[in-house]
Amino acid sequence: MAYFLKKSNYKKGTYLQIYESFYDPERKGGAHRSYKALGYVHELQAKGIDDPVAFYKEEVVKLNQELKAAKDEKKVRQISDVSPEKLIGYFPMKNINDQLSVKKYIDLMQTATDFRFNVFDMISALVYARLVHPCSKSKTYDEVIPKLFDSYDFSLNQLYDGLEYIGCEYEKIIEIYNHQIKQMYKFDTSHTYFDCTNFYFEIDKEDDFRKKGPSKENRKEPIVGLGLLLDANQIPVSMKLFPGNQSEKPVIRDIILDLKKRNSVSGRTIRIADKGLNCAENIFHALNNGDGYIFSKSVKILPEVEKTWVLLPNDYKDVKNANGDVIYRMKECVDDFEYKFNDPGTGKEKKFKITEKRIVTYNPKLAKKQIYEIKKEVEKARLLKASQAKKSEYGDCAKYVVFTAADKKGNETDGKIKVSINEELIKKSLELAGYNMLVTSEISMSGRDVYDAYHHLWRIEEAFRIMKSQLDARPVYLQKKDTITGHFLICYLAVLLTRLLQFKILKSNYCSEDLFEFVHDFRTAKISDRKYINLSRGTAFIKEFSVLCNLPLTSYFLSEGEIKKMLSHRF
Repeated sequence: MAYFLKKSNYKKGTYLQIYESFYDPERKGGAHRSYKALGYVHELQAKGIDDPVAFYKEEVVKLNQELKAAKDEKKVRQISDVSPEKLIGYFPMKNINDQLSVKKYIDLMQTATDFRFNVFDMISALVYARLVHPCSKSKTYDEVIPKLFDSYDFSLNQLYDGLEYIGCEYEKIIEIYNHQIKQMYKFDTSHTYFDCTNFYFEIDKEDDFRKKGPSKENRKEPIVGLGLLLDANQIPVSMKLFPGNQSEKPVIRDIILDLKKRNSVSGRTIRIADKGLNCAENIFHALNNGDGYIFSKSVKILPEVEKTWVLLPNDYKDVKNANGDVIYRMKECVDDFEYKFNDPGTGKEKKFKITEKRIVTYNPKLAKKQIYEIKKEVEKARLLKASQAKKSEYGDCAKYVVFTAADKKGNETDGKIKVSINEELIKKSLELAGYNMLVTSEISMSGRDVYDAYHHLWRIEEAFRIMKSQLDARPVYLQKKDTITGHFLICYLAVLLTRLLQFKILKSNYCSEDLFEFVHDFRTAKISDRKYINLSRGTAFIKEFSVLCNLPLTSYFLSEGEIKKMLSHRF
């Protein structure tokens, strides 16, 4: 494109115009058109321009110089306040989320509000953002959501309002997801796995929800407890939050009753949990509701008769791996056992007797590890005793020490505390190293099957680890109870969609680390209006996933259409 001065000779005189040349796509060649009409030469002279031709030739030169400067400026790449980077590693979870068709139900829920934004879109944006780059809500809004390939229309204040709303209605939202999952993938609630963890808040003062209690990370800040329930295929079925100072033991009862009420769990289920949730009331509740249970039990707190049975070498059978190496040894028995607890309704002691199977295992590797830890703590206790350390300095090793304020005859000892090593406890601890016990109502279930079912609990621990590390769920900086609950609902849905991908789509062929490495690292940068480059590092997972989905995940150049195809893919 360029400008030039056109002179047309008419009867009235010479007429001047500035013309521009341009490319005509219809003619597929150059063309001209009038840019500015100037007038007749003699009329321009009458207006005071002595030499109109020379005058407007200079103007044409200036126009062409400005045009060239604009073109040169366009050629130089300028830093933009909008990042060319787009995060698209969340697309498999988006595919599953779209296929579940929960949007129509959440849209119906929203009709009871006056929100001027779409709640499902807000939930989706927060889940995808937490998957690709977990951070605070304000940073998520300012820096992460704008980098998602899809665009979302809500303000930061609307985000907080929506988070509070979904926290208030989190049970309904989980119920909607469960209803849709049952249509596509089915739940297997013949076994359910349950465990609890807690999350800390960087605040000093407690409130009604954030309470100081026994922290899993040994922190002093107020905490909130989270109970998580998985089905037999390790798919999350529900969650429940509770104040940090409350016991974990009643939560399993509340959550399963609620799920049965909402029809997510129907029929008989075997409740599987670790020793922290093993109590007489939970066992009674399971049986009273037509369910079974598999709990672990600490051999250290067993009555002496049962400890003796555990340590007797007879009846143990070796369980070996494919190479013939002993993994663990096992024996089992079925007998009647009595339990008792204080009925919270009446305050009276309640006793009941049940026929129960008990399986005890001995793991040589676990024994070696525990013996090392016991000896380490005992050695620390001996050194502290020798240096006359204060009682507060003993920490965990204090369990192997006896502190007395009087001598063996009962005489006062001038106010000083006497310290002695508990040799009997050390001996018993070393004897019981490597042993573990499982108790179950399933007396017809083989010991090996009970053991295998129980050891799938590591999936729940992995889910908690994903929340705390990969999804960076804590510390939590939110204040209101419902907003905090909304935050954990977003983390829960992120875990849920990841688990559906891992177990239902990829058939457990890939570990969580492979999936999250892909989700975090699969990203592109825009280089033109409709063209992107793939910034991801090539991995075995990307190559195999690309073949599985028939998508160009390994291509260096990606078109906008190819990325949209990824985001709308159907498994």
